[in-house]
Amino acid sequence: MAYIEPAPIKDKENPFESMMSRFDIAAKCLGLDDEVYNVLKSPVKQVIVNLPITMDDGSVQVFEGYRVIHSNILGPSKGGIRYDMDVHLDEVKALAAWMTWKCAVVDIPYGGAKGGIICNPRNMSPGEIERLTRAYTGALVEIFGPDRDIPAPDMGTGPREMAWLMDEYSRAQGMTVNAVVTGKPLVLGGSLGRTEATGRGVMITALAAMEKLKINPYHAKVAVQGFGNVGSWAATLLEERGASVVAVSDISGAYYNDSGIDINKAIEYRNANNGSLEGFKGAEKIAGDDLLTLNLDVLVPAAKEDVITVHNADQIKAKLIVEGANGPTSAKADALLNDKGIMAVPDILANAGGVTVSYFEWVQNRLGYKWTADRVSRRSDRIMKDAFNNVFKTSQEYNVSLRIAAYIVAIDKVAKTYKFRGRF
Repeated sequence: MAYIEPAPIKDKENPFESMMSRFDIAAKCLGLDDEVYNVLKSPVKQVIVNLPITMDDGSVQVFEGYRVIHSNILGPSKGGIRYDMDVHLDEVKALAAWMTWKCAVVDIPYGGAKGGIICNPRNMSPGEIERLTRAYTGALVEIFGPDRDIPAPDMGTGPREMAWLMDEYSRAQGMTVNAVVTGKPLVLGGSLGRTEATGRGVMITALAAMEKLKINPYHAKVAVQGFGNVGSWAATLLEERGASVVAVSDISGAYYNDSGIDINKAIEYRNANNGSLEGFKGAEKIAGDDLLTLNLDVLVPAAKEDVITVHNADQIKAKLIVEGANGPTSAKADALLNDKGIMAVPDILANAGGVTVSYFEWVQNRLGYKWTADRVSRRSDRIMKDAFNNVFKTSQEYNVSLRIAAYIVAIDKVAKTYKFRGRF
């Protein structure tokens, strides 16, 4: 079959090309035919909107926003909305595709989507962010819908923005529609367990991988890059399971204590210090990138994309990498990690706990019934364990890395569904 070779990848990889290079390898393993290959590589819909917003000083600023629906073969599309100055269409396309594979690998009935607005929310007032969120919702009111496309929070957004989105969409429909968005405040139909869901999924897949590698959690040294929601919860939950978290980092740098960091104290310090670990006394400050190459059992990159590259992959000493962030390992670095025998639990599996509990939120909204936190955790843990075991079994069957195995599982599910549904 005629596969298109990915374009040459620079030091800072194009995220869509990076995703496609893994997709191509998995597609070849599956022997995917040209028709399905071409359908699955291309987004269903790409929407670009320009949003004129009145700022607090009376001036009007025009913001560019995106919504990409990669697939709706398995069900309504699902994916977050990020507010960031670095948002661009290739990134949104890649993240939308990753959402398709993420939903498929944990076997939930969603396709993949992603959205974003080029803006700096840190320099905007709450009123300006609200007007921007409502304008974006109004521009996409025909795209969103509980049976069509379900957004969620991402970088730069949270429950507050999702509440505004739900309200604006509901006004347009003339009725309250809780299920149009997930990641909402609890009082608006949000789910218990959502805040810790992604970090909890990282913990569950880390423990499952440690079992395969015969690493005893009670003797394991862990480093977590990124101390936001995902990283801090992953660190907390791994520490609860007996692991020693010896290093954490945020934008201010990395903090190392070979005897283990008290994660609860680190979180308390961060919360009292404007969200920063700067000045934290429970560990020695080291250069941020040095965290990646420490002598460890488990490395959890939970900050941003492309932090493990060809420039540092050969220096990584961890036995296991569990990807809390989206795309933290560049496609070119995969081969170096494989050559070193380092197991990497890929992002589309490791951080899928978030979309799993988002799915539970949507289900609860549709039922008009709330689950307990215990039920949410039990069901989420079971889905994440089953997904890991399925991917691990597939990696052995095809003799490939867990990353390629996760893509094989996901692509195979979407491809089979496409064939059953038929075409025009």
